[in-house]
Amino acid sequence: MSERIAHPGLRAKVMSAHDAAAKIAPGDQIGFSGFTGAGYPKEVPTALAERIKEAHQQGREFRVNVLTGASTAPELDGVLAETGGVNWRMPYQSDPRLRDKINDGTTFYSDIHLSHSGMMTSQGFFGPVDAAVVEAVKINADGSIVPSSSVGNSVNYLDAAEKIIIEVNEWQSLGLEGMHDIWRVGLPPHRQPIPITTPGQRIGSASINIDVDKVVAVVRTNAPDRNSPFKSIDQTSKDIAGHLLEFARHEITQGRLTNELRPLQSGVGNIANAVLAGLLESEFENLTSYTEVIQDGMVDLLDSGKMALASATSFALSPEAAERMNNDAERYAKKLILRPQEVSNHPEVIRRLGVIATNGMIEADIYGNVNSTHIMGSRMMNGLGGSGDFTRNAYISIFVSPSIAKNGDISAIVPMVSHHDHTEHDVQVIITEQGLADLRGLAPRQRARVIIDKCAHPSFRPMLTEYLERAEALGVGMHTPHDLAQAHSWHRRFLDTGSMRP
Repeated sequence: MSERIAHPGLRAKVMSAHDAAAKIAPGDQIGFSGFTGAGYPKEVPTALAERIKEAHQQGREFRVNVLTGASTAPELDGVLAETGGVNWRMPYQSDPRLRDKINDGTTFYSDIHLSHSGMMTSQGFFGPVDAAVVEAVKINADGSIVPSSSVGNSVNYLDAAEKIIIEVNEWQSLGLEGMHDIWRVGLPPHRQPIPITTPGQRIGSASINIDVDKVVAVVRTNAPDRNSPFKSIDQTSKDIAGHLLEFARHEITQGRLTNELRPLQSGVGNIANAVLAGLLESEFENLTSYTEVIQDGMVDLLDSGKMALASATSFALSPEAAERMNNDAERYAKKLILRPQEVSNHPEVIRRLGVIATNGMIEADIYGNVNSTHIMGSRMMNGLGGSGDFTRNAYISIFVSPSIAKNGDISAIVPMVSHHDHTEHDVQVIITEQGLADLRGLAPRQRARVIIDKCAHPSFRPMLTEYLERAEALGVGMHTPHDLAQAHSWHRRFLDTGSMRP
């Protein structure tokens, strides 16, 4: 561990997770490292959860506010949520226990654009950060921290925190050193342009400099990230990927793309990996990525030589891919860059680089508005994540989804979305396994016909067409015709009967 903790003063602060967690008080606001199950602290959150449980058993109030980069893992979000001790959480989550607490009203949740979350913390909009708890590969002799498998909002939390707890995780490869590019955006009016003009450009340092006097504990750990295996790619995902690749070929024939495409961004999941797998077998070469997370498919593209480099803020790997990364991290560090999410998701850079953004959705309506967060308008699923950062600022903004869910009882294309995350002004392309709707340059009523014809499942197309024609016949407004008495009737019918079908 002397190699991992090179600063003598911080080596003297090594203690157990239990003792470190004792330095967190009821009511504290805590900034944790971690992004999509990578780079989160492994032991202090569990020790904190035990303290919260003990306090509750004794009839004492103990609740904390939890800030992260994005979703984390059961060892953080899950154990803390289970205690009922999370008062407020931001900016993104995916843990089922935390989701239940949000939806039953136990935990308040702010679903915030990922590029805004660290900035808003630094600006003091959420109040003081009492503690930052972050995972590191190592602590350098000067006290600076080498992050592990994510950067996320760690820089913002370390800068803002009154006290710092560092978990040094021996499971994380020392070869990760050199992969990170730490650059502080700063606050107005002193901000300068982010000097990134190509996805592979490095502009900062390989470690996070901190105020070592704020460090109150260092905890030694040896535990893996939450590396969940991806599902096998099903035919629906392959069909969606096929439509997207055909669209890219069409854009090349129109002179709007080249065979290198533009830097790619994609959300996490089966469809995203299907697209990446399709690219592996395609004619496209010398690809790049400017995105949030490095997934298995991107590692495969890098290994094949199809992708030259990738920039992100975190990994989201299967156990097999994580092992490959750990075993050969030093080599991957030449092709991968991990940045703070305030940089990886920054609109300035996304717009400059001309990113092609592909994200998932829960539903879209016939005019191109997208709901990517709420089930039936009220129940939170996961959150907005970085989809808003990329969608509004991308060169091409794409949303993908299977056309039906729940064995055909739910249509992903509806008359009016039950919750708006992305408006028709930002959504350019919608793809389901049925086909692709290119919405660029179309007025709302033109969009409606294309979305119904190209993206809706055949079993729902007649109902959607009937709704549109009825709304047009009302004559209330022909720009975006709606029958407001029936606009959410599909959702109400599902809640009443378990199916959107009549």
